[in-house]
Amino acid sequence: MPSSLQDIKTKIEAHVGEAVTVVAQAGRKKITERSGVLRSTFPSLFVVELDDANFERASYSYTDILTNNIDITFTD
Repeated sequence: MPSSLQDIKTKIEAHVGEAVTVVAQAGRKKITERSGVLRSTFPSLFVVELDDANFERASYSYTDILTNNIDITFTD
């Protein structure tokens, strides 16, 4: 597990264009799992273009990974 935001950002940037699965805490005892392609990174967040018909894209912050609010898995 990367220990700093810069480590997390560097790791995420290395996987732009790859398929990912994001498991996120969506409230009390609720978990959402979304799959898509990591499209772009920005200074404080990254964008995943989703395979879901209802949602086009989702953005997540690097802090979410650091605080274990989301778990990202690279499927490529």
